[in-house]
Amino acid sequence: MTDVMEHNGGTNGSGTVSNGTAPTGPAAGVPATGTAEPDAANRIAEIRVRIDEIDRALIDLWQERAALSREVGATRMASGGTRLVLSREQEILERFRQSLGADGTQLALLLLRAGRGPL
Repeated sequence: MTDVMEHNGGTNGSGTVSNGTAPTGPAAGVPATGTAEPDAANRIAEIRVRIDEIDRALIDLWQERAALSREVGATRMASGGTRLVLSREQEILERFRQSLGADGTQLALLLLRAGRGPL
């Protein structure tokens, strides 16, 4: 898993700095929520529970989508078809671009690669 640096001084949310050492200096006393105000810290913790649920669902859906896409490709090739159907990939890219903008295009490219592998 990749360590993520928080804006509050370089911890990865586990109480350690990304290089594995214990936090020192200003970040040492900052709670994992980034605020010492109890009501805000509690609300942030509640929101993060939902974010974690969404992340788990996204990961599960990503994996399911990739498996289904690989099955489509294998079925198509086993029946004498082509490895890729570029018009289908363009359709997916456009759908994501229309809904999410430029970031959607990048997301769609990652999804497509997860299902078919690199070109």
